[in-house]
Amino acid sequence: MALRALFLDVGNTLLHEQPSRFELYAQAARKHGCDIATEQMAAHMRQAHAELPRWVQGSFRYTDLWFEVYIERIFHQTLGLPKEELAELSKELFARFSDPATFRLHEGGLELLELARERQLRIGIISNWSGRLPRLLDQLDLTRRVDFVLCSALERLEKPSAEIYTRALDRAGVRAEEALHAGDDIEKDILGAQRLGIRAVLVDHAQRHRGIAPSVHHLKELSAIVERLTA
Repeated sequence: MALRALFLDVGNTLLHEQPSRFELYAQAARKHGCDIATEQMAAHMRQAHAELPRWVQGSFRYTDLWFEVYIERIFHQTLGLPKEELAELSKELFARFSDPATFRLHEGGLELLELARERQLRIGIISNWSGRLPRLLDQLDLTRRVDFVLCSALERLEKPSAEIYTRALDRAGVRAEEALHAGDDIEKDILGAQRLGIRAVLVDHAQRHRGIAPSVHHLKELSAIVERLTA
């Protein structure tokens, strides 16, 4: 079946933070008097993420209120920072993750989007991200390069939910077998898409996974797959 749509994840697929998300949180902790290594912060962040449910106080994951609870869990309950410092700390973190200077486009990203446009593919972003994503993409001059953005915090759905992929297919106006999704997470991006019959490619920039096929280590390789599927 001919390829008619390309769906892309954002974090660690199309974009990455510089410095890393873990280091940004560790920097915030140090600024507020808590000396912590980036590796320790990463462990606390992963634990808090695993412990918090998708809905917190009526707010979906990655909305501001959800993040405020997440930040409190890490910085107050785990690291012992005074609660009265959390509002300012949250403001600082929200500002960093709203700033386009925090993010870098992976090499080959623009070329991939340009190729997809040349091949007349519908291009969609499907990302588990805060509601700041549309503005961030606009500031990075990426909005005009895609046809639509499905952001989990705004859709109140997240990958690997079948419904968010179904919405992408509807927005693109294609059948599952006519779409390709690329992302960095095996469960959320690869298996989530494949369960609906969407072709999927693992984007493994850091080369952490072995034996996953198809997979690429560079977006130039993904462009080659798109070229082959649209030849």
